Amino acid sequence: MKSKIQSLKNGNKKTVIKKLFLTAAVAVSSLTFAQQFGAKAGMNVSTISDEGYDDTKSKVGYYGGVFVNIPASESFSIQPEVIYNNLGSEVKGTVLGNSYSQKLNLNYITVPVMFQYKATPQFYLEAGPEFGFLVSADSKTTWNNSTSTAELDKDNFNNFNMGVGLGAGFDITKNVGINARYVAGFSDVTKPSSDPSTNAKNKNNTFQVGLNFKF
Repeated sequence: MKSKIQSLKNGNKKTVIKKLFLTAAVAVSSLTFAQQFGAKAGMNVSTISDEGYDDTKSKVGYYGGVFVNIPASESFSIQPEVIYNNLGSEVKGTVLGNSYSQKLNLNYITVPVMFQYKATPQFYLEAGPEFGFLVSADSKTTWNNSTSTAELDKDNFNNFNMGVGLGAGFDITKNVGINARYVAGFSDVTKPSSDPSTNAKNKNNTFQVGLNFKF
């Protein structure tokens, strides 16, 4: 009798384990199917704010990269991205009757992690942190119709940049959408100098607009 009871218990345990594995497999399969990979590209309008860069203007740049959209529910999803971002600022002026402009180009690999909420089936809102890693820095100067580019020493800049993004998007079709995002920087662009009196707080601020393509 005891052996029969033990056999029944073992059989029930195996059935429960099989059901759990089956449920987990279905859940993983559904999540994998729901994930969408994509690419995005567009225009940046960037500035460097606060002390030390008061005379700078916004600079038009570009961005491009890839993302994966991972639904957490019918209305919420998480979207990690890997983006190449051309940021910086521009200075314009006139000297001895000659106009000039100087563009500071700061190129980052950024990793935004956006938390998205679908207000409607096509329209969504998003917010989340963004982490950036400086790849290169250069200065492009135009003087009296002559242009020159100089590579800048990366050691003068902070290699890590952090900010927070707020944005919205609209899916034009199932695979094509438009997205607009504002990213406010928290980290200083330049490293502190040995003279505290010359240190300036300067942060990247960027407005982005572009297209998303889902595969």
